[in-house]
Amino acid sequence: MPMQSSIALITGGSRGIGRDTVLRLAARGVRSILTYNTNRAEADKVVSLAGEAGAPAVALKLDVGKAASFDGFVSSVRHTLTEMGAEHFDYLVNNAGTSSAATFTEATEAQLDEQYAVHFKGPFLLSQKLLPLMVDGGRIVNISSGLARFAFAGRSVYGPMKAAVEALSRYMALELGPRRISVNVVAPGPIATDFSGGMVRDNPEVGKALAANTALGRVGHPEDVGPVIAALLSDEFRWVNAQRIEVAGGIHI
Repeated sequence: MPMQSSIALITGGSRGIGRDTVLRLAARGVRSILTYNTNRAEADKVVSLAGEAGAPAVALKLDVGKAASFDGFVSSVRHTLTEMGAEHFDYLVNNAGTSSAATFTEATEAQLDEQYAVHFKGPFLLSQKLLPLMVDGGRIVNISSGLARFAFAGRSVYGPMKAAVEALSRYMALELGPRRISVNVVAPGPIATDFSGGMVRDNPEVGKALAANTALGRVGHPEDVGPVIAALLSDEFRWVNAQRIEVAGGIHI
């Protein structure tokens, strides 16, 4: 599947890893429909940068934690595709998410429900509802976390939700196989963004400690992850399916 003229849908594409993914795909000629939750101004910046990088992009509002809004969002995607001169899109990146610093002993039912809605229920139902608009032979990348493999204090809700995403991805790959849709997982390690209140980016002590436990000696950046996602969507990776790729510089080997 040639990437030029293809269309990707990236949730959470206005910042961090999602933003870099949109721009990496634009450089390859891939048009994007990116979503944002609250910050329309940042989403508009990404749209502008994607155009400068080589491919148009459109920003749509979406809260992945509110499944009741998905039917309306899918209708907006269908309308946007028509405006782009297409009936279907080629790639889906389930990237949008929120952080949780809840420990096992202190986590509340509300916190558990919120993380479940955003990280598991959201990607599950959204992918399901978008399938009629995806091409046969398309590709899906779900974003997990290194925290699904190793434990870190204060991530007792977030980490297990990402582990569930990894299990879901294998089932998706199996059941979508007849349509030749591949499903893979990218699991970033600590990334210097505004995620989790900018904990990795803005706290030197945290960054130093994480770097000390990483084989390559530093924390990651969005620019380390976006190219991996873009590559997984390319034809060169057409025979990779149901795999988890950790992009973490070798943390906690």
